[in-house]
Amino acid sequence: MDRKWTFWFVTGSQNLYGPETLAQVDEDGRRIAAGLDASAHLPFRIVPKPVLTSAEEIRRLVLDANSDDDCAGLVVFMHTFSPSKMWITGLDRLDKPYCHLHTQFNREIPDLGIDMDFMNLHQSAHGDREHGFIGARLRMSRKIIAGYWEDETVLRRLGDWMRVAVGAVAGQSLRVMRFGDNMREVAVTEGDKVEAQRKLGWQVNTWAPGELARRVDAVGSADIDRTMNEYVSMYDIATEDLDSVRYQARIECAMEAMLREHGCEAFSATFEDLSGMRQLPGLATQRLMGKGFGFAGEGDWKTAALMRVMKIIGGEGGGGTSFMEDYTYDLTPGRELVLGAHMLEVCPSIAAGRPRIEVHPLGIGDREPPARLVFEGHPGSAVLASLIDMGGRMRLIVQDIEAVEPVYKMPNLPVARIMWKPMPDLMTGAEAWITAGGAHHTVLSFDVSAEQLRDWARIQQIEFVHIDADTRPERLERELFLSDLAWKLG
Repeated sequence: MDRKWTFWFVTGSQNLYGPETLAQVDEDGRRIAAGLDASAHLPFRIVPKPVLTSAEEIRRLVLDANSDDDCAGLVVFMHTFSPSKMWITGLDRLDKPYCHLHTQFNREIPDLGIDMDFMNLHQSAHGDREHGFIGARLRMSRKIIAGYWEDETVLRRLGDWMRVAVGAVAGQSLRVMRFGDNMREVAVTEGDKVEAQRKLGWQVNTWAPGELARRVDAVGSADIDRTMNEYVSMYDIATEDLDSVRYQARIECAMEAMLREHGCEAFSATFEDLSGMRQLPGLATQRLMGKGFGFAGEGDWKTAALMRVMKIIGGEGGGGTSFMEDYTYDLTPGRELVLGAHMLEVCPSIAAGRPRIEVHPLGIGDREPPARLVFEGHPGSAVLASLIDMGGRMRLIVQDIEAVEPVYKMPNLPVARIMWKPMPDLMTGAEAWITAGGAHHTVLSFDVSAEQLRDWARIQQIEFVHIDADTRPERLERELFLSDLAWKLG
């Protein structure tokens, strides 16, 4: 995220109106762009571009945008009537995210000021409809936002989409490091890595756990001491087994060095392959997630990569984004809840308070008891997201949830955990999730919305399924059936 991302603001028109009108169109377009750029709701710069009035101008601008590594997308606005056949060649070559902003320069119709000159200049009410047709005709992956460009709702929606666009563009160079392979005999963590790289840009490769073990053994005491000082400043040390904590610090230093050395922003590990390691990475993995790396257990590279993309989209939202797994249910009538956790690896970004470092036996992996962060997740509205390989295409499943204050103390469960109510309710939501094929691994986020994930799926041209308060099993089954037909025919 070090790159200074920009979005190009493009105003469309035509030469029919003469130079005076085009000069006014250009000035109005630049004023809108400047207003957008000054908004605190937009996280990235808006760069105005000259008014486009011909197919050649449009083609060249698209090619320039494609080749500009800092450009994360186009925001287009048809101030006047721009005959959109001239846009076909350019839009057909566009490979950056695309937002059609349906707005107009003036908020109100001037009762005394409206005349034919005004009408010729302010035509976005139908100019954008002409442009909308060509987007539909070309089957473009596009975001459409309608409303006045100074309104907070419009600005917030545009800002949300910009974060999604950056997540999609940055994801095109995402590299995932897998320490070992998938957990044996597990189906949902498998997938077509070649198709993922072709479709999403994700490069997924494997490093031997033995190589990590050698790097762990080589970490110097100064790096361990520095990391331990960070632990003391950020967490409560609730164990006397400082040797185990120091070993996790070793793993963290070695893992982070390997990830940065190979340009990887996400990783996975598996407890079935810990060659040369004394402990399964627990605290180390939680810390790396807290630093923005994507992660998933048991070799689940799809969820690890998705988590990194969602970390990018969520930005500094403050609520947090974490690897997650449904563990067990509370089926008390009227209080049906899910307890989410994992063996060790839940990101501290979702913690309700100051986490504790504890050391406890794990029960799997046949290694020493590992140190881990223990905490309760905070309440609030969130989403769960699962990316699965359907064979020939990917499907993104998103469920709305409401995280709650824990209803049990669970003093003998030494893991980070969170409780939530799935939408529309636990039973219906679980049936819908299983019907759609949602995985047992998910990404939980308070910072990313279902609309943003729909936008991301649209940009990536992958299937999207949303389970919300209005979901009904029979309707979902019909939608999935029709979607399956459409994707096979497409």
